[in-house]
Amino acid sequence: MSDPGINGILNISKEAGYTSFDVVAVARGVYRQKKCGHTGTLDPMATGVLPVAFGKATKVCGMITDWDKEYIAELLLGRTTDTLDITGSITGGDEKLAMSLDEADVKDAVMGFLGESYQVPPMYSALKVDGRRLYDIARSGGSVERSMRKVNIRRIEIMDINLPVVKFKVLCSKGTYIRSLCDDIGKKLLCGGCMQSLVRSMVGPFTLDEAVTLSDIKKLRDEGDEEGLRKLLVPVEKVFSFLPGVRVKGASEKLLSNGNKLFSEDLEEDIKADIKISQKQKFRVYHADGVFAAVYEYDPSTGIMKPDKMF
Repeated sequence: MSDPGINGILNISKEAGYTSFDVVAVARGVYRQKKCGHTGTLDPMATGVLPVAFGKATKVCGMITDWDKEYIAELLLGRTTDTLDITGSITGGDEKLAMSLDEADVKDAVMGFLGESYQVPPMYSALKVDGRRLYDIARSGGSVERSMRKVNIRRIEIMDINLPVVKFKVLCSKGTYIRSLCDDIGKKLLCGGCMQSLVRSMVGPFTLDEAVTLSDIKKLRDEGDEEGLRKLLVPVEKVFSFLPGVRVKGASEKLLSNGNKLFSEDLEEDIKADIKISQKQKFRVYHADGVFAAVYEYDPSTGIMKPDKMF
């Protein structure tokens, strides 16, 4: 179905064993699209939501990466590893202490990470230092100094405690490493801990219950169901459904097409009257014929709308 007009986001449920790049490679092959990218790395052992963008939708990859994410994780107490998860080599831990912990103390330790805190990215991560991925440095036996990063755990829900395993759900900001969180909880409980499993259940508006697997899209391809494959793609404008939408007047169509600044008088809607704006506000902007064109930001202090992303 090679078609340069394919634009949209595919909500993939990544299976264990695949890298994020593997997922993109398969999706690119199924849709036969060169312009394709993922919106946030998931570890090979992890499963769950991995939005894949095609065509013009690749412009939103950075935006989606910035959104909050929800995870369901299992923490194995009493063991530490070099990768901070069970795939790594064991480096320590106290299994006996882990089994003797009081559940109330475990809950307090987990909930103690709610809110803003600082986290050191793990060596086994895709972050780059001096042009090299941290996991490449780690695999070659090296280690480098990593700066602490501010993260925000917006919500934690403890789902089950069956020592030495603690299952919890967390909603967190961009850049939060659940492996590091598991390691930090283990340190706080003095017994050590590592991540046993991880499922990403949500990325912004993309949820696991609405995701499809690579097997699903391969099946549609093998059946020659191109329409079915197209229907799985989420239009770019739906990613911004939380923003108010406005349409330009016919006379201002050229300004929008060229990505120029817009003013209130260029719009069909009176945003000053219809939407009470006291600070900068982003809008979905549509062509005069109703086709989605861009995301603009309106500054009430100047009355000017400037393009944020053109599609």
